[in-house]
Amino acid sequence: MNKITIIGFGEAGAIFAAGLAKNAAVTIWDRKLTQPATRREMESKAAACNVRVASSLSDALRDARLIFSAVTAAEALNVAQEAAADLRSGQTFFDLNSVAPATKKAAASVVEAAGAAYIDVAVMAPVPPKGMQTPLLIGGPTAETASAELTALGLNGRYRSREVGEASAIKMCRSIMIKGLEALTTECLSAARQYGVEQAVLDSLHASFPSLGWNDALPDYLVSRVAEHGQRRAEEMREVVQTLKDVNVSPAMSEGIACTQQGLVDALARKGVRYQQLTPFRWQQALDRIRTD
Repeated sequence: MNKITIIGFGEAGAIFAAGLAKNAAVTIWDRKLTQPATRREMESKAAACNVRVASSLSDALRDARLIFSAVTAAEALNVAQEAAADLRSGQTFFDLNSVAPATKKAAASVVEAAGAAYIDVAVMAPVPPKGMQTPLLIGGPTAETASAELTALGLNGRYRSREVGEASAIKMCRSIMIKGLEALTTECLSAARQYGVEQAVLDSLHASFPSLGWNDALPDYLVSRVAEHGQRRAEEMREVVQTLKDVNVSPAMSEGIACTQQGLVDALARKGVRYQQLTPFRWQQALDRIRTD
């Protein structure tokens, strides 16, 4: 078993698959492969990445030594539970999904019960543009060995703890700020645009925080992250809500962030607008597309 399997062939999964395939045999599996409408797109992307497409999750896991789960937050535990039926000793399951520490611990329980090793991986920055050098924080009983193995594969893994959930706690708390800034910017500029005062608002923000880029590309970047990935980010923020509840911290702000992230995606969908239609991205144009007359 000297092969690598990646479950979830979205943005991050595809980037890691292409990078790992330069030095290893990589197999991918994604539930979109079961849907005729998206299978051809998945197969074409797999061919471009030089990776094998499995016929099923069981097939994907059969000869794998290292397994990377890079699905959505909502599916993370389900995938671990489904994979556990085919996992065995000698395999390592890297859980890259942005979920609550309690969710990671639940996933670890089923993976380890099957005999495989479980590694909590917190992806600490957007995978593009850094790709294989995206910082990964590693936790779990065998995390020190796993971190060295990731480094040997060309990934930027850094050991954090032998405890499952600690790395993810760092990621979840960080997400309150990162996804919160995106949501606040979207809400702020949506209202400012309606009132016709967006430039005055941005000028004021730039005067208060001149190093951030409010007078340059920052607004486009922050709103674009919501427009492109709001569904996934909303799911992550719901895991943040659970993270906070688990330690008796009120999740009032995080619940609002999830609502705003989801809200923009839903508004674009109601208008029949896909993110690809908004590129090159300009926040004004994106918000104008969902404006209610």
